[in-house]
This record gives sequence, C-alpha cells and structure tokens, in this order.
Amino acid sequence: MTREVMVVENVLRVNDELARLLREKLTGRRIFTVNLIGAPGCGKTALLEKTLEMLAGEMKLAVMVGDLTTARDAQRMSQWCPQVVQINTGKSCHLEANHVLQALEKIDLGNVDLLFIENVGNLICPVGFDLGQDVKVGMFSVAEGDDKPAKHPYIVAEASALILNKVDLLPYVPFRKEVFDQDIRRLNNHAPVLELSVTSGAGLDAWLDWLRDGLRKKRA
Repeated sequence: MTREVMVVENVLRVNDELARLLREKLTGRRIFTVNLIGAPGCGKTALLEKTLEMLAGEMKLAVMVGDLTTARDAQRMSQWCPQVVQINTGKSCHLEANHVLQALEKIDLGNVDLLFIENVGNLICPVGFDLGQDVKVGMFSVAEGDDKPAKHPYIVAEASALILNKVDLLPYVPFRKEVFDQDIRRLNNHAPVLELSVTSGAGLDAWLDWLRDGLRKKRA
C-alpha cells in the first residue's frame, strides 16, 4: 500500500516540475494561459469558438484541445485561429504537463498573447494536474443541474473564474439558481461567476473583458 502511494506522489511530482518549467516559459513570453475545465456537453468548444471569433484581430491567439480520439473540436476552432493543436489522450481522462510541453513545440510562441487549453471533458481528473496555466476556469451549464458545484467542489475551490453557460435555457429546465450560487460561494467566495449563453450571446462581453484584464495584469 505504501509503495502505491509513493508511485502516485512521484507522478504528481514529475508533473508539477514540468508545469513549473512550462509556467516559466510562458511567463517569459508574457503569454496569458487559461486552462478551461468542464464536463462533456457544457459548451467549452462552442465558447472557445465564439471567443476566438470575437477576439480575432485584437489578440494573437493559440489553442490546445484535449480529446480522447478525435480532432473535431480542433477542426471547428481552426477557422478562427491559425494556431490550434489537437492533443489526443486515448484512455486518459485529463491533460498532463508533458502533453502541453510537447504541444508547445508546434506553436509559434512569439506570435501568441493568449493561450487556451481546453481540457478533456471531465470535472474530476483534470483539476489535480497543473499545466503551467495562469488560471483555471471551471465551466458548468444549466442543463447539467444545479448540484454540480456541490458534487465537484475541487474545481470550484481552485478556479479563478467560474462560468454558468446556457442561461437561455433557465425558463425550460429545473435549475435552482439560488442553490447553485450558495454552493459556489460556500466553496469559493472570490472568483467571479460569469453567466452567459453562447447561443444568444448574453454575457459574452463580460467574459471577454475578464480575459482582457487577465492579459493586462500578466503584462503589467
């Protein structure tokens, strides 16, 4: 039993060391890096598509996309961003720092202001692996139910910002927003909660302003 615990600790220690090197490399280039974590179907890819479209021409952008087997999400985003790298993880349910380090070799870092890492769709495994990011952003949708923050407290506690997507569906689904809000604030009372709908466009300006502010602070 002790030997198994040591193996887990060693894996995380190696990941953290690689993440430290990544953070130094990205910080040296003054690149603001966002690790986006959310369950399958919450709207991560759709949000990034819209974000890339709206920020094109304003910032130099790059995206890493984590997925088990396909390149469909990367293909969707490539129409809005010239630097998109697909990372296929096979049976692994999260990205690790070594994945990001390898993907970084395919990106022209001298031509990047803002780097998005779309993690594999999962609210559990990705939280424990540092990817050298500046911020973790946790993403939920009203279609998933109001109990997701309580059931997945670690992403809430570690997030620099939280997104509630698909708010245009609130009149049509059983979602108790007061329960959602209470659970969020019990776990994290400082991260902003950005309520938005990629479909309707509601709340997207606040999300873009948050990203602009993060880049500004990174370069201050």
